[in-house]
Amino acid sequence: MYGDVQQLLAAYAQRAADGAAEAARRMLVDALAQASEDDVLSCGRSLVLRGDLTAAMDVFDAGANRMPDSGDLHVGLAGLHWQMQQTAQAEKVLQAWLQRHPDHAPATFLLARLLREQGRMQAAADAVCQLFAQGAQDADTVIQAVELLDDYLRPADAAAICEAAIAAGSNDPRIHAYAGMLAIQLGNFDRVRERYTYALGHEPQAIEWNIPIGLSGLQRYRDAGHPDFALFEDVIGRKDVSDGTRTTTLFALGKAYDDIGDFAKAASYLREANARAHAGSTWSRKQWKRLIESRLAAAAYSESLQSTTGWTPVFIVGVPRSGTTLLAELLARHPGVCNRGELGWLSVIAQRLSMASHTDRSSLEEAAGLYAAQLRQDDSQAQWFIDKQPLNLLHVDLIMALWPNARIIYCHRDARDTALSLWSQSFHDRAHDYAYDFQDIAAVIQGCQRLMAHWQERYPASILTVPYESLVAAPDAHVATLAEWLGLPSSPRDAQAQPDRGISTASAWQARQPVYTRSAGRWHHYAPYLPDLLKIPEH
Repeated sequence: MYGDVQQLLAAYAQRAADGAAEAARRMLVDALAQASEDDVLSCGRSLVLRGDLTAAMDVFDAGANRMPDSGDLHVGLAGLHWQMQQTAQAEKVLQAWLQRHPDHAPATFLLARLLREQGRMQAAADAVCQLFAQGAQDADTVIQAVELLDDYLRPADAAAICEAAIAAGSNDPRIHAYAGMLAIQLGNFDRVRERYTYALGHEPQAIEWNIPIGLSGLQRYRDAGHPDFALFEDVIGRKDVSDGTRTTTLFALGKAYDDIGDFAKAASYLREANARAHAGSTWSRKQWKRLIESRLAAAAYSESLQSTTGWTPVFIVGVPRSGTTLLAELLARHPGVCNRGELGWLSVIAQRLSMASHTDRSSLEEAAGLYAAQLRQDDSQAQWFIDKQPLNLLHVDLIMALWPNARIIYCHRDARDTALSLWSQSFHDRAHDYAYDFQDIAAVIQGCQRLMAHWQERYPASILTVPYESLVAAPDAHVATLAEWLGLPSSPRDAQAQPDRGISTASAWQARQPVYTRSAGRWHHYAPYLPDLLKIPEH
């Protein structure tokens, strides 16, 4: 071969520029016939960076055939197939490699990501679990697997990997902390404290891993003698913690004092927490109002697809903290219903379509197929699939264009209770930065109410409103009404949601308790301490 890879690439580029691209690629592959694995990889990756994917494919393919035990070349070849939208070929390469090398982590994770893009979440989780069936993995591989599975809404599989590592003797505090976080989602609240305590005791920086706010949500505190109060007070008094940890711990203290009915202290801690969080807010009230006005002014889509057959998409929408999680959990107890939690795909699809110069039927069909794969996935025989992302409310026109048979359930709650609940939460997602200021919260509530009134006028038969206060007062009656409206067949009264389905929102503890009414009218407790709350209309 030529002197080095760069000289070879220069010769290839010159020959291709002379109009002999195919001959140039053959020359390139022939020149690499005796090259080392590193040189083949370097050449192939350089071609990818240059955007010459066809030549890169030839290089990776020839290299993988010549060096059948090179994991980097096979993973690179599969990745290139995927990049060129040849997903079937990519999967075939990875499956063949893993059949011979089932303990190869890079191929496993690439396969999992490929399967996830197709909505095959169970297959992706199975691939990752198969890696760990080969034996113990190092801590970084465990953490990569756990983060991937958690992102794919497979907390039970992720937790099993963590717990297996701990049972095998892992003393990595990160794994214990992840195990605690996953136990919250799965409702294993006793285990959370054990795992978090270990992490705190073995890593000084563990206090920065959202542990205080996690601990605060494990129960309803009965008195200030609980040791968590002292822990939270200690954290906010320390000078060596980050501003973010101090802020989230102030939220934890606010929640703790709210539990025991000391609303003056709760308001004080929450006021400081929100002031700190609001100082770093990137949310714009002006942009929100413009967004609402643009939605109100937009015409309905000129095209609409056929209704789905054999399944129905169900969207539970509303202002966040208006009861969406509770309602989704109650409906998911029906064996014909699958709750996918809060998917983010609809907003992604809406943004893609808005950037297109023209929205035709084929683009709508592509969008519907992408979303349906993520909603239906490959692990359920259900016929009703719930997406409970509250702010899908912004995209009702798109929903009805993609699925004319979709059902939209609008959760409505007293505005002051909703505002207080939002203001009491520490959100990780910057999209909720409005929640730290009552005027911003009021703007969001007002915008959602205006927009929903607009949708109800446009699509009256497809939307049903569920008042939070009525739901918690008579949950069975409301669920029965919804079941009839959705067309659900009758089911056993004691049907329960699947125990391994996680809840990743702030309602992880509350949604697993018997339905209670104490949160209805909760704002009255704070009226003496939060005058801004009183400026928000009650309904």
